[in-house]
Amino acid sequence: MTTSHTAPATRPAHTFSVAPMLDWTDRHCRYFHRLLSRQTLLYTEMVTTGAIIHGKGDYLAYSEEEHPVALQLGGSDPAALAHCARLAEERGYDEVNLNVGCPSDRVQNGMFGACLMGQAGLVADCIKAMRDVVSIPVTVKTRIGIDDQDSYAFLCDFIDTVSGRGECEVFTIHARKAWLSGLSPKENREIPPLDYPRVYQLKQDFPHLTVAINGGVKTLEDAKAHLTHLDGVMMGREAYQNPGILLQVDREIFGSDDEVRAGVDVVRALYPYIEAELARGTYLGHITRHILGLFQGIPGARQWRRYLSENAHKAGADVGVVERALQCVIAPHGAL
Repeated sequence: MTTSHTAPATRPAHTFSVAPMLDWTDRHCRYFHRLLSRQTLLYTEMVTTGAIIHGKGDYLAYSEEEHPVALQLGGSDPAALAHCARLAEERGYDEVNLNVGCPSDRVQNGMFGACLMGQAGLVADCIKAMRDVVSIPVTVKTRIGIDDQDSYAFLCDFIDTVSGRGECEVFTIHARKAWLSGLSPKENREIPPLDYPRVYQLKQDFPHLTVAINGGVKTLEDAKAHLTHLDGVMMGREAYQNPGILLQVDREIFGSDDEVRAGVDVVRALYPYIEAELARGTYLGHITRHILGLFQGIPGARQWRRYLSENAHKAGADVGVVERALQCVIAPHGAL
């Protein structure tokens, strides 16, 4: 629905990406993020093979404007994953990623996520099965270890098996190990210590692989520091809670000479999408929840968030609600 001139990328898309985040990086979020950065690689929420194959909804839906966009799959059955990878390629996704990092109980019970780190051979079979049926990249997102299997040798064995037998060439490493029991998913994002040097060492020992890092990346300066050691950086919660940071990515990370858009202009560029979605029956609040953090640190940001939060879910809420909220950051002193 929107077009803009973009200078040719000087670095590949995996150089900077927004992490797949369950319940957060849905198609509305990704459309909004694409308005902020033309070149950042975007990921879907993790979608299970069972949902895609047996679910009643369209779990592969996305907007053409989201490219480059990757589908993250959850599963451990090579045949089911291959089937879903083929569907993803047919739908035009730019990459398929296998989740080998999520530590939630729900994921473990389904035999996918971080627990798969303990079964490198199975992960290799899954990746190979997908690679055999698609031409788009098949990648892995994983941790540096699980439970007491947290030695560097364990990580190297996992990478060696999955890259060798599985022919996987691209890995995104969350630089924390995961505790499969005793910690909640939230605690697993915060309590196990970050170990960036371990990921840097991995790239040195596997120089032929593309290695990106995830975990604790809060600024573009952080990202640039990691990129002196690695091929890519994945930003998660900071990109969601403070999405304005993405406005600078094309220029700061990819070297684009495109003009940096203002946040107000981005919001208004979202209006045609909002109107089209409202016409399809989408509730305004399902879209606006993703844009609440855009004006972080700007006068009127609190009023912007409050107005949207209080009004976007009301019956008949439309683009006018967003425009009125926008006046909080446009009008002097953030007043309506």
